[in-house]
Formats: sequence, C-alpha cells, structure tokens
Amino acid sequence: MEVNEIVINNLLSKFGQIKSRMLAVINQLSEEDINWRPNNESNSIANLVIHIEGNIHQRIEAGIRGLKDNRDRDGEFDVKKVLSKKEAIEKIEESFKILDTTIKKLSYDDLLKPQKVRQNNVTSLDVLMQCSTHFSEHLGQILYIGKMKLNNDYITTSIPRKN
Repeated sequence: MEVNEIVINNLLSKFGQIKSRMLAVINQLSEEDINWRPNNESNSIANLVIHIEGNIHQRIEAGIRGLKDNRDRDGEFDVKKVLSKKEAIEKIEESFKILDTTIKKLSYDDLLKPQKVRQNNVTSLDVLMQCSTHFSEHLGQILYIGKMKLNNDYITTSIPRKN
C-alpha cells in the first residue's frame, strides 16, 4: 500500500467515526434537545452542526477545491438558528459526503498543495488534520450535551453495539 492510500484511508476512517458518533447522539435526542443550550455562552447541537457545515464549506470546498467562499461564520452561532432533527441529520450527511468525495479524489501532490489559512501557509493535509481535530472538539461538545439531556438513558457512541 502506498503512502497516499494510507493517508487517505486514515482520513476517511477518522471523519467517518466523527460523523457516525454525531449521528448516533442526534438520533437519541429530541428536536428540543438538539436546539437546547446549556447557557447563553454555549452552543446548541444545531449551532455546532451548522458551524461544521460552514467549516467544511470554507476549508474543503473553498480552500482545497477552490470554490467560492461565502461563509457567514458569525451567523452559524446565532441563538435564533434552530434545526429540526431531520435537518441536522441531513446537514451532517451532506457535509461529510462533500468531505469524503473530496478526500477520495486527492493525489499525493494535492495533499501537499499549499494554501493560506489565517495568514499561515499550510498544506491541504494540514487543513484536513486541523479539521479532524476541530470536529473532534465539537463532537465532544455534542456528546456532552447528549449526556446532559439523556442522563441514564444515554447510549454510548464509543462502543459498537451488537444487534
């Protein structure tokens, strides 16, 4: 197996795990839970899903694929933004599909292609690794909100369930 294939498979696996766990939590929650905020300074799961969607648009579609960037980052955290459970699931599915499709098409040279992020020169691989870290942080917030709302009814997402 060549290095590029190993890197691509690793990225796809990591993002797949993040997506799977987000969906596993959201599927346990009500619409009210998805839009609930622990306090005024915290985000709801809906805001986090919208934020991840915006991040994928900016970093992957615009940054790696070179499409137009029209992200409204501040709007992603608007307290008035609400999502239905169906919308939250669709946004995750669509966003991670863009991510997967893009990753699968990357060559070794594409992974090393430079771009500017916050005045820093980074590679596309750097961007993908940072997205993985960033999304993992938000996954932690989503898991915590799920545990807060469900208490003892929460079903862990880290241990595969047997059917």
